[in-house]
Amino acid sequence: MLEINGAVEAEWPDEGVAAHYGDPAREQRAMTRGQVLVDRSNRGVVKVTGADRLTWLHSLTSQHVERLAPGVTVEALILSPQGHLEHHLTLADDGTATWISVEPHTAKALVDFLSSMRFMMRVEIEDLSGALVVQTLAGPLPAEGGVLARTDGGAAGSAPFLAEGEVATVMRNPFGTDLIVPPGAAGKLAETFPVAGMWAFEAVRIAARVARPGLDTDHKTLPHEIGLIESAVHLSKGCYRGQETVARIHNLGHPPRRLVFLHLDGSVDRLPAHGAPLTLPDGTQVGFVGSAARHFELGPIGLGLVKRSVDTNATLLADGVAAAQEVVVPPDAGANVTVTLRLDSVPQPPAGRRML
Repeated sequence: MLEINGAVEAEWPDEGVAAHYGDPAREQRAMTRGQVLVDRSNRGVVKVTGADRLTWLHSLTSQHVERLAPGVTVEALILSPQGHLEHHLTLADDGTATWISVEPHTAKALVDFLSSMRFMMRVEIEDLSGALVVQTLAGPLPAEGGVLARTDGGAAGSAPFLAEGEVATVMRNPFGTDLIVPPGAAGKLAETFPVAGMWAFEAVRIAARVARPGLDTDHKTLPHEIGLIESAVHLSKGCYRGQETVARIHNLGHPPRRLVFLHLDGSVDRLPAHGAPLTLPDGTQVGFVGSAARHFELGPIGLGLVKRSVDTNATLLADGVAAAQEVVVPPDAGANVTVTLRLDSVPQPPAGRRML
């Protein structure tokens, strides 16, 4: 895809794919009008097979996947024992294998962890990063249903981008459809759809207030802090590593930080650097900048993590750039337990006395 005329390679963490093809603003506008192809072949692809695969993944992740139906896409997390985010998984099962897509540079660490947890389970784990690649069709789905490919292990139908015998694994994402395909199919897809780079894709993601693990997180990030409880955590399933922290925050407490959307000062000719400090006007550091981009309508925007106690109306400085914050995760996130006392559960005073 970098051989396409006008392609400019992206920087970390998206080395190996295009940042843009000459006009990122036009590429963003194209994503609002129809489907465009975004090369995300730098993402990791992991395949899990074996009779115990779903039961095993169910026990390891935050999501309920034990009875995951073929073709259904879910998000799942692998947490540390303290409940901190270690891996974000997008996964789907085709009836014979579970396919997992992960952030760039993380597949090996995920495979190492999964391999260490096999024990006596009937599972096999393969890192297919590079041998298969992720291509994203971003934008609104057409009325006829979009891509002609199947996730149930059957024939790929009339999908013209696949060679004889090839099958595309289809996953949904918040912005369209991910296809896991052989590398040769990427070029054929680029002949069928207009292309857009990661700058356009990231601008749309940030504008949608969707955090990206690895960019908008650090080693201490908790799922509640970046709004992953609704999409990637099943609150009624059995035990998994880190569940105690998730349950404690959800029922009794609040996460120490919260995700904010940043409207950045457009008069400054630069974006704040990833990981740069978020400060109050007096210089007090209250968080850090995650990702930032230039949106074709909103101008310069970003995401950041700040302390829960920061006033939601406070103006921030993002790497020295003035930023108005917009709440994504509210300060009162968590603490969802409701205590209802029955009258017969309240201690009654002895006869002749009253409670003060």
